[in-house]
Amino acid sequence: MVQSKSIQAATKRRLKIWLFLIVLFGGWAVYTVINQMIQKDNLNEQLLSLEANRDAMHQQLQELENKVMLLNDPEYLSQLATKEQGMVKEGEQQIFSE
Repeated sequence: MVQSKSIQAATKRRLKIWLFLIVLFGGWAVYTVINQMIQKDNLNEQLLSLEANRDAMHQQLQELENKVMLLNDPEYLSQLATKEQGMVKEGEQQIFSE
């Protein structure tokens, strides 16, 4: 009788230890999952920000390429020189407006 009580006590102790280990592992797993979800959300926010920045830079690049194309046009250069620098061709007279 005494021996069966000690066996039952040892079995209960083992069960408590296993239960404690299972709860500890489950807590660690939940913590890891939540931590990874938070990191994923932060990385998604960074990705969206970088993509928006990339799109803005791409648009700025397109605008600059268009300006370069215009600078290769002699007619545009002539208009630009007249408008910004006040240069005129021989025989032409610049008209100023107020």
